[in-house]
Amino acid sequence: MTILICGLGSIGRRHLRNLQALGRDDVVLLRTGKSTLPEDELEGLPVESELDQALVRWRPEAVIVSNPTALHLEVAIPSAEAGCHLLIEKPVSHTMEGIEDLRTALKRGGGRVLVGFQFRFHPGLRAVKRLLEEGTIGRVISAHAHWGEYLPDWHPWEDYRLSYSARSDLGGGVLHTLCHPFEYLNWLGWEVESVSTEISTFGPLELEVEDTAEVLLRFKDGILASVHLDYNQRPASHWLEIVGTEGTIRWDNTDGMVHYWTALSDQWQETPPPNGFERNDMFLDEMRHFLNILDGKATPLCTLEDGIRVLEIVLAAHKSASIGCRVSLK
Repeated sequence: MTILICGLGSIGRRHLRNLQALGRDDVVLLRTGKSTLPEDELEGLPVESELDQALVRWRPEAVIVSNPTALHLEVAIPSAEAGCHLLIEKPVSHTMEGIEDLRTALKRGGGRVLVGFQFRFHPGLRAVKRLLEEGTIGRVISAHAHWGEYLPDWHPWEDYRLSYSARSDLGGGVLHTLCHPFEYLNWLGWEVESVSTEISTFGPLELEVEDTAEVLLRFKDGILASVHLDYNQRPASHWLEIVGTEGTIRWDNTDGMVHYWTALSDQWQETPPPNGFERNDMFLDEMRHFLNILDGKATPLCTLEDGIRVLEIVLAAHKSASIGCRVSLK
């Protein structure tokens, strides 16, 4: 079985290293040569420069789509037509154009899709989901997610203004690039009904895309959630707080800790991550899950339709910011 990785930026390299750590040596690389990262770790690996040629020559069972967001479907659709299973990095795309073609290609080819929202594999957020399912804080009333992180610190080896995160033509901006909270709020059990958004490019980074967004989500069961996203905050801060009728849950990505307070206990309790937990463990678990999908031992935890729903939320947020009013989702 061959796995083709399309896109060798930081996330593509991470997937390569994790496949190698899991004992996979059947990896082929599709690359344009535009990566700004060192070449050393790619030595000795087969490389292709044309997707069609790679699909014919290697007949990969799986394709990892880790090129810039706006180019995802250029790889995903032909790969799906060829019958490949797909790991598509988030977001699935930057527009809805081509999404129906991808669905059609998958039906014809028979492949399955895992969308790369790695926070589904974070032990802290899994603990949050368990607490909610157990009714620990009663009926949920509201939630707030916050993610601020200084863009130049992401990839210090490159000019951040040239990265896909900073370029509108490649699907950048905080709403697309930092869309994880929309996904994990949906995964925690709430379906978005409408979106209200304000965006700005008020920071000092000289970007052509929004560097700050405030998003208000109304869910179909009446819950309200606010999501703050920015490219400016130092030090980085990523956390989630959920308020219920009987208590509060807080998760912080910095240390992975979950704290929760209930009216019954009248005290804060905590759930730490496993000893030795590191950020890459999420990606490793995600890759193990993908390999299990390929072996027929699992079904995707984050499906294509899950990923499309996040894209719909992001696009609704952009539309709301553009027209200055709330946008309803179907």
